[in-house]
Amino acid sequence: MAVSSSSLRVFRGILKELRAMQGQHYKQSLAYNYVTDQFRKNLLTGERYCRAQQEAHHASQTYMCLLESSRNHQLLHNLYHGKGERGQEEVAGLVGLRLPTQPGGKGWEK
Repeated sequence: MAVSSSSLRVFRGILKELRAMQGQHYKQSLAYNYVTDQFRKNLLTGERYCRAQQEAHHASQTYMCLLESSRNHQLLHNLYHGKGERGQEEVAGLVGLRLPTQPGGKGWEK
């Protein structure tokens, strides 16, 4: 049985994304079992090279892209999503200002 390097790269990429989503116990998940079964079922042998192999490779690349994009989207969403209403001091700090500490003060004296 021969495995092309691009198929192996896709398989490892999918497993990396599963590990990132589910932690150290990703090998007990149904997704891990399904992916490994599909890759074993569609191994390329010396006697067989058909369209189904190419379609399976394309589907696996698409699935890996979906997993990577979902993870990146979640990271960006967590980073930039609003956290509700902020207080005046926090908003002033975002733009580099400080509120005055005493009435009529300029804000930098303590």
